[in-house]
Amino acid sequence: MRLGSVFFYPVKSTSGHEAAEAGVRPWGLAGDRRYLVVDERGEPLTAREHPIMLACVARPDGSTIKLSGPHAEPLRVTPTSRRLTAAMGGDRVEVTDCGDDAAAWMAALLGRPARLAWLDDPTRRPVDPAYGRADDRVSLADAFPLLLTTTASLARLDDWVRETAAERGEELPGALDMRRFRPNVVVEGAGEPFAEDSWRRLRIGEVEFRAVKGCDRCVLTTVDPDTYVKGKEPIRTLSRHRKWDGKVWFGVNLIPDGTGTIRRGDPVTVL
Repeated sequence: MRLGSVFFYPVKSTSGHEAAEAGVRPWGLAGDRRYLVVDERGEPLTAREHPIMLACVARPDGSTIKLSGPHAEPLRVTPTSRRLTAAMGGDRVEVTDCGDDAAAWMAALLGRPARLAWLDDPTRRPVDPAYGRADDRVSLADAFPLLLTTTASLARLDDWVRETAAERGEELPGALDMRRFRPNVVVEGAGEPFAEDSWRRLRIGEVEFRAVKGCDRCVLTTVDPDTYVKGKEPIRTLSRHRKWDGKVWFGVNLIPDGTGTIRRGDPVTVL
């Protein structure tokens, strides 16, 4: 097996970037989900409810990021000294406000009040103790530092989606884009679809990881990453084949057991 793709997402729930390599930090990939968009109460605004967020492209720019989108001129973000509290699941996380210009830029994109915030200290947020250790940390990802998917599992899911469409007399769809699942690492050559369900420890290149939990999927997977239009797949078909505990599953969550650099083409070994 080998590492086929590496992705990072500077601003949570906006467009991601595929990279040839990435640094692994205790809280996730370097530059991954250190920013998020919140409403006036500190609740995250995501592409689940606002698919247009996928039109926002955030690129690293020195010590900060530059935003671009279809609605306004690009903006280089300048964090302030003002603190906000963001609601992350059951956590309340202290973050740094990125100023009125960034807030106005995001509000214009979403058509509603919004602010951009930065997790200045990525060691601030612990992983759920039910799945992690006391010193495990996570950035502003939903719950865990990294998400792993495999091309073998996506190929099987594609087959199932086409079977569902054929049964219903629908036009056969094209292949699902892996970007719908917003992984950090995509493994090629896994052989058996969904083999990752049983992985507990693995090494990617020089870095070891724990696979601590399957990933339950939400409506964001039904949004086309290029058109921002919602459909029924893949949730409809996952519900037929990959549903238990009241949720549908695709991919596994990882916690690093070290730091280093992972690169496209690195060997992937289950330990």
